[in-house]
Amino acid sequence: MVERFDAVDVIRTKRDGGELSRQQISWVIDAYTRGEVADEQMSALAMAVYLRGMGMDEIRHWTRAMVASGDRLDFSGLSRPTVDKHSTGGVGDKITLPLAPLVSVFGAAVPQLSGRGLGHTGGTLDKLETIPGWSAKLSREELMARLEDPGAVICAAGPGLAPADKKLYALRDITGTVDCIPLIASSIMSKKIAEGTSALVLDVKVGAGAFMKRSEDARKLAEIMVDLGTSAGVRTSALLTDMSAPLGRTVGNALEVAEAVEVLEGGGPADVVELTVALAQEMLEAAGQGGHDVAAALKDGRAMDAWRRMITAQGGDPDAKLPVARERHVVRAERSGVVREMDALCLGIASWRLGAGRSRKEDPVQAGAGIVIHKTVGEAVEAGEPLLSLYTDEPERFDRALEVLRGAVTYDGWGSPGRGSVLLGRVG
Repeated sequence: MVERFDAVDVIRTKRDGGELSRQQISWVIDAYTRGEVADEQMSALAMAVYLRGMGMDEIRHWTRAMVASGDRLDFSGLSRPTVDKHSTGGVGDKITLPLAPLVSVFGAAVPQLSGRGLGHTGGTLDKLETIPGWSAKLSREELMARLEDPGAVICAAGPGLAPADKKLYALRDITGTVDCIPLIASSIMSKKIAEGTSALVLDVKVGAGAFMKRSEDARKLAEIMVDLGTSAGVRTSALLTDMSAPLGRTVGNALEVAEAVEVLEGGGPADVVELTVALAQEMLEAAGQGGHDVAAALKDGRAMDAWRRMITAQGGDPDAKLPVARERHVVRAERSGVVREMDALCLGIASWRLGAGRSRKEDPVQAGAGIVIHKTVGEAVEAGEPLLSLYTDEPERFDRALEVLRGAVTYDGWGSPGRGSVLLGRVG
């Protein structure tokens, strides 16, 4: 039986800088999920947390209460060890697509419960739904069967997992309390703990196109999430990765799927390959399946075979042509030089404005909309050469996309060492 409290007293405690007790947190999360605590009261509490922060004990209690608000999956009956990956979101981040089948090649099961894009960051489900026939909806029985064979699943999370988070996130989104590290950490980890995976690797993005712009904030977030996972019995580690420039050479749903397939065929951009391999190695170590040459599986076709089985198992046709936008606009270099910077946030917003993203969860997205990057950081460009190609079904969208791209790409004649490694550090 959950002890009862008064919502106003809970709000006052945090407003005045006090520490919320485990009992207070359990009650307020449960009562809010059931509708006993009103949205305006939870908004006030979220703002108090945003301004006053939370101690580690409070964050742990808050996360556990969010997990307890709904169901928890149990994968203990599987013959394979389970391991998942979560990215904090970026621009051109299609890593999940080649990563899940790659990890499954080596005997681990990957229950990748993913979401849809909102704002400038793309959604994995939106990308995969550009493949004809592919479905994100699986029953629990279907999920368990697909984890045995082919061993990798990318699907939508059911409404029963951490419903308190779903309700609270929607509230934070309209009250200016999204970018709060304790609430971000508990939001991500409550869903991942409820998911029931035995091991978890976090990809915490840093830079212009990421939620965390500063490396110190990203490391703090990573440390808190690793603590939350570990304290809940999930083997958890985190990689800090660069999101100052987009990942790869594509931003947009079908465009990113095509690039992911290039990686699975043994090619693709170096940064996408590097991060895919690094995360696969980390995931396999966490699952107790380490020591494999994962890069070789991208070269010899094993990862591609696993991708085809994964897509087919969810109704998709891996051989079908992907959608292509009706309209194209080429952005050309005004002068010769070397690309020094490419602002990931600007390219993410431009892709969103072209139709690849959404402002609200219920908005539709265009399958073929987005951006192809012809010249990336460290590469030389001649005056008049293509820098970017913009794609959309609605040509009236080009002007607004071009507005945000002014100044997004910096190039000069002094040369550049290139982007370098996308790996910035590790936690856990």
